[in-house]
Amino acid sequence: MVLTVGPYVLLVLLAGVSVWASSPADLVLCAVLAIWLAARRVLRPAVFVAVLILLTAVLVVRSPWFGFFTPVLYVHAFRLLRWPWQPVGVGAVAVVAGTSQTYAVDKTTAVGLVTWVAVVAANVFPMCAYAWFERRAARQNAERERALAAEREANARLAESLAENAALHEQLLVRARDAGVQDERQRMAREIHDTLAQGFIGIISQLSAAENGHDDQVTWRRHLGAATKLARENLTEARRSVHALSPEPLRSARLGEALAGVAERWSALHEIPVQVTTTGTVRPIAPEAEAALLRIAQEALTNVAKHAGATRVGVTLTYFEREAALDVRDDGAGFDLGRRGGGFGLTGMRQRVEGLSGTLHIESEPGGGTGISARVPSLLA
Repeated sequence: MVLTVGPYVLLVLLAGVSVWASSPADLVLCAVLAIWLAARRVLRPAVFVAVLILLTAVLVVRSPWFGFFTPVLYVHAFRLLRWPWQPVGVGAVAVVAGTSQTYAVDKTTAVGLVTWVAVVAANVFPMCAYAWFERRAARQNAERERALAAEREANARLAESLAENAALHEQLLVRARDAGVQDERQRMAREIHDTLAQGFIGIISQLSAAENGHDDQVTWRRHLGAATKLARENLTEARRSVHALSPEPLRSARLGEALAGVAERWSALHEIPVQVTTTGTVRPIAPEAEAALLRIAQEALTNVAKHAGATRVGVTLTYFEREAALDVRDDGAGFDLGRRGGGFGLTGMRQRVEGLSGTLHIESEPGGGTGISARVPSLLA
């Protein structure tokens, strides 16, 4: 409305006010100014504003009432001109406005000329300063908009990253849950193999011996009692394995004493002498390491009874400064490591030791017996 209808209305009013003093040339200039205003959209902004200021200046010189048209010039200068031409255009409009304000001053005298210059300066400086502050505010607004756009973009990227992290976290939780399930399955499999399976083997061997010796009541009762004792111990170990508790032999004894008890019972069942030796200064061992070494000893003795055909077995527990080592050796048949990598029992031993950052070494050859050496840290991280 300001740039379309307003200038024409104001121009008509000014022409009407000054018609009594206007010459036909002034009316022609008003018509030219109106046509020039109508051609604003097809002209370059700088050319349009320059000619508009020039035509208004001519009208102001001829009739000071046209000084009231300078607000239209200011609006066009501020809206259409870009920096650095904007202050030039605004200053030119201010000169026209100051000229109209000093129409009654005699500019042919020094005092009149100074007065005109002062009035023009009073118009130029404030309007140019306003143009400068407006440009500064526009630049600050543009910088603020760019900062807000950058912040919105950063927030969008952050939201995407959070969504990706949430999805990754969910995947990690699923994998951790699956890994936990797999670890628990492997633990139960090792416990079943190292406790229940071994116990059942012992029970079956004792029942077989009792069946073969049923004519001898003393022998029959001895084997039957041993089978009953093994069944009770097996049940206890099964319950402790389900609840991830320490093996029964370690419940009230140190590792060396537990190994000696396990070896003694195994020797009595299988009638194979076992020598248990403890070397080094006895040091505290983490419960997980004690349980692992005890289970490895039980599995090694079970393998001797099932496969080795040995006449003697040696079990050695060695305490080092930061490690504990278990060695189980027999003089049995042995086996070829190249052909037989080991069944589930040997695999379970290795998993137990490696789960504690330890090492397991197996030495064997046909006819040369078997040696199993397991080393684990004394204190786990």
